[in-house]
Amino acid sequence: MATSPSDVLAVELLQRECRVKQALRVVPLFEKLDDLEAAPAAMARLFSVDWYRNRIDGKQEVMIGYSDSGKDAGRLSAAWQLYKAQEELIKVAKEYGVKLTMFHGRGGTVGRGGGPTHLAILSQPPDTIHGSLRVTVQGEVIEQSFGEEHLCFRTLQRFTAATLEHGMHPPVAPKPEWRALLDEIAVVATEEYRSIVFKEPRFVEYFRLATPELEYGRMNIGSRPSKRKPSGGIESLRAIPWIFAWTQTRFHLPVWLGFGGGFKHAIEKDIRNLKMLQEMYNQWPFFRVTIDLVEMVFAKGDPGIAALYDKLLVSEDLWSFGERLRSNYEETKTLLLQIAGHKDLLEGDPHLKQRLRLRDSYITTLNACQAYTLKRIRDPNYHVKLRPHISMEYIESKAAELVKLNPTSDYAPGLEDTLILTMKGIAAGLQNTG
Repeated sequence: MATSPSDVLAVELLQRECRVKQALRVVPLFEKLDDLEAAPAAMARLFSVDWYRNRIDGKQEVMIGYSDSGKDAGRLSAAWQLYKAQEELIKVAKEYGVKLTMFHGRGGTVGRGGGPTHLAILSQPPDTIHGSLRVTVQGEVIEQSFGEEHLCFRTLQRFTAATLEHGMHPPVAPKPEWRALLDEIAVVATEEYRSIVFKEPRFVEYFRLATPELEYGRMNIGSRPSKRKPSGGIESLRAIPWIFAWTQTRFHLPVWLGFGGGFKHAIEKDIRNLKMLQEMYNQWPFFRVTIDLVEMVFAKGDPGIAALYDKLLVSEDLWSFGERLRSNYEETKTLLLQIAGHKDLLEGDPHLKQRLRLRDSYITTLNACQAYTLKRIRDPNYHVKLRPHISMEYIESKAAELVKLNPTSDYAPGLEDTLILTMKGIAAGLQNTG
């Protein structure tokens, strides 16, 4: 991640020292909240260097990260800071006569900047696309979007159509009063998020007990190690397992935490702010998409499932903390529906609502199975009972391959295999992993 102009120039120097004949372009990545705020000034300093402007030949690519910014400050504050950073970066590029291409480092889930492609592009600030953009496609999204020829063609159509539409019919720019209100809400939302995730003394303990994060880290099912450092708290945890763990328990805490506190503060301060938030929802694409995505996450969530994980896995002295978080969940959901003007979740998307209803019983069964499997994995006194002898006819059949257990597992026979199957099933049912 880049934090200053020297991070870019250091890579340029490295290429020169290594005598790279055809120098590669250097793309700075700004991700955490402070880095996003400092990004426009950093790029202005770079563009003011004559050598650097000649080197890039009037073209610059800047990557903005959605994953760590969300983990650092919460989804609402991160989304708003990403929006403002793009606006300022475009202004700086225009000032120096540079064509800027934004590179969106999105993940598959809402907590990592994911969402419907068409809506995501149309909700970007005016003048930030100009007929070209780059987007990362990761994890399960690769197969969903490019796994077959017709899916690939449809995905490229969506990107092309949305990019052209953004240029021909730019989205509405936010009014000054909207900006001021969202700035105020974002400050409160960040404070609430960080007060729980980073300042609550026993949050890390609760997180590791109430979710399968520790077990995920021990299994070879991710593309990278789950932590940047072997020791440490939430700061050292990568964004993928952070989102994955909460998604598995259907609680989705990184997505919604902070929204409720921010909105509640604004409405209690002045009841007229509720009307303004509703106006923002109806007229401003960025705000509408942000609210709609969180509403979709609430439709996939189930605090009752999270309560089951607490009851089975969390020590009793932490139950009250879990209850407080679930109360926050319900309050945030109520405020979101109030702002959107909806009586029920996904009121505006009955097709998705029906699909989720059909999947719910299957996912809930897998959640219950996973919670009890985690309980057995963490119980040092649990031992698998030997099954009756399996017949030779079965052993020699092809069906035996389907129940072949992992011989290298650290856990009792069958438990790791069961846990992985539940993880995959829940991820497939929710169509989100991390």
